[in-house]
Amino acid sequence: MTAPTLEAFLASHVGERDDLHTAVRETVRQLALAARTIHSTINYGTLGVSFAGLNGRSNADGDYQRNLDVHTNEVFLEAVRHAPVALYGSEESHSPVLLDGGAALALAIDPLDGSSNIDTNVSIGTIFSILPVVGDAARTPEVTFLQPGSAQLAAGFFIYGPQLAFVFTRGSGTHVFVYSTRLGTFVQAHESRSIPQKTQEFAINASNYRHWDEAVRLYIDDCLKGSEGPRGKEFNMRWIASLVAEAYRILIRGGVFLYPADARRGYARGRLRLVYEANPIAMLIEQAGGAATDTVGRILDLTPIDLHQRVPLVFGAAKEVEQIGRYHTEPSMIGERAPLFGHRSLFRV
Repeated sequence: MTAPTLEAFLASHVGERDDLHTAVRETVRQLALAARTIHSTINYGTLGVSFAGLNGRSNADGDYQRNLDVHTNEVFLEAVRHAPVALYGSEESHSPVLLDGGAALALAIDPLDGSSNIDTNVSIGTIFSILPVVGDAARTPEVTFLQPGSAQLAAGFFIYGPQLAFVFTRGSGTHVFVYSTRLGTFVQAHESRSIPQKTQEFAINASNYRHWDEAVRLYIDDCLKGSEGPRGKEFNMRWIASLVAEAYRILIRGGVFLYPADARRGYARGRLRLVYEANPIAMLIEQAGGAATDTVGRILDLTPIDLHQRVPLVFGAAKEVEQIGRYHTEPSMIGERAPLFGHRSLFRV
């Protein structure tokens, strides 16, 4: 049986009278076309026009922009001008852009995730969230982006790596598509992907160890103790500094990702953005049977107060994410810190 194309998949999930989901379909079509354009640009690398360097400006969060950040944002903004999108909220823009006040959808987007990896030829990507417009898009554009993640109609990311892949959900499973140059379209590679629940792999930037709070340090310490420690098994560590690459790996082979808040200046409330990074990733992960939290609470239950709000993020195998939460809420009951349990920790699995 031939795997369905993205177009066939989208068509099969939309009823003829379902106007809202028809709008989602048309928006995803335009995003997929834009991703193909960006992928082609990236493939030229240093042989084409250089987008790798810094352009001397900063984005809405004060991060220095690379030329490719700006170019990618422009490509996606232009693409959704041809879709039923009223509002475009981007990491690269301080405020939402009004496109069509009468349209039904809003797009929140990180046009280029992992841009620090451009020069080193490591996978980068695009993350997006599709929301229904609430209120008057022209008068109060910010309001639409302040809905909890549970209000998302769809979410996804493109990953520009050895393959151009697209991970997508509209609330009925997480589906993986890979671009076929032979067919000139995305083809489904994994239907309703399910994250393996048993894991021995975590992703975290260990160079920040001294800045973490005690709960995060204790969790990592217990993992590093391996089979002789309270977890009773060996762990591997990964860190790519590309959220899409970390999420894709976890969707395919399992594991858990941590980007906690820490004591560094500007990191007290986390580093990743809730609306256009954490929310879409959380939706994709939950639809694949995993979990996503701010270390304790469910990400999709949080109500944003700003388009660019930052948040701690933990996601991956549901049981492992739950355990990380318990390191924060029940630290006295962990392993060697609880004499009654010793190495037979409540968290040993």
